[in-house]
Amino acid sequence: MTLPTSAPLIALLLAAILWGLSWIPLKHFAAYDVHGVSLNLVAYGGLALLFLPLLWRQRAAWRGQGLTLLGIALLGGYANFAFTTGMALGEVVRVMVLFYLVPVWGVLGGRLFLGEVIDRPRLLGVVLALTGALLILGGPAVLQGEVSWLDLLAISCGLAFAGNNIVFRARPQLPMGSKLAAMFLGCAAMAAAGLEAGVQDWPAAPAAIWGGVLLFGFGWVLLATLGTQWGVTHMEAGRAAILIILELVVAVVSAMLLGGERMSPLELAGGALILGAALLEGWREGKRPVAG
Repeated sequence: MTLPTSAPLIALLLAAILWGLSWIPLKHFAAYDVHGVSLNLVAYGGLALLFLPLLWRQRAAWRGQGLTLLGIALLGGYANFAFTTGMALGEVVRVMVLFYLVPVWGVLGGRLFLGEVIDRPRLLGVVLALTGALLILGGPAVLQGEVSWLDLLAISCGLAFAGNNIVFRARPQLPMGSKLAAMFLGCAAMAAAGLEAGVQDWPAAPAAIWGGVLLFGFGWVLLATLGTQWGVTHMEAGRAAILIILELVVAVVSAMLLGGERMSPLELAGGALILGAALLEGWREGKRPVAG
């Protein structure tokens, strides 16, 4: 059956909106001290259990690719863990903008691991994004060590996310279900390790909150993840890259309107540069010739 041309567009737009608004339930859970280790163990642990049977059924397709799945578990698992933690505890606007250094890490990683060429538009995008990050982190103050752990979490989250995307692209023959299962398992395993290490005490939250966390995992996270992966698979790379930026716009605008957050002129300038870099990378992807 032929898919409507608008279907991937709608899926990607809805996924970007879900990710951009995910700070709302995450902040709600954090008010009950449910964040980080506890939230990820319940939300992503539930998803891992859901996908385990699929991972087992697809074992013939990924046999011999254990290291690849391990890489996805580590990179994708950490990216999801860091994203939910940063959005729950940090300033939404700051976390999202720093997370969107993804184009920088994607360009550099693509060059190092996939042999992709860094042409002038890509080099310009890297310079714009790094300059924007410097401004958001306080300009010259960043050289004096005035960077919070949440800033580092957001930056490392983007780095891990870009690395995970590179692994996804490098192994297109692996079933998507197995890749997602590895990512969910990795996040849940990191949360379990954190709990065992005493990183966070288990919060005494009401049962309704834990039910909400499960719904967040099975509903919000799963729909956003499937929408993103399905959308980018059925759409030109450049168009998809630009549409995904809607996630950043939705997060920033909603946090300012609903969360009362504000950005200083320096942060606004930095955010504009990073947004420009992301748009430039999306435009560049769209200019790639399609292999025939």
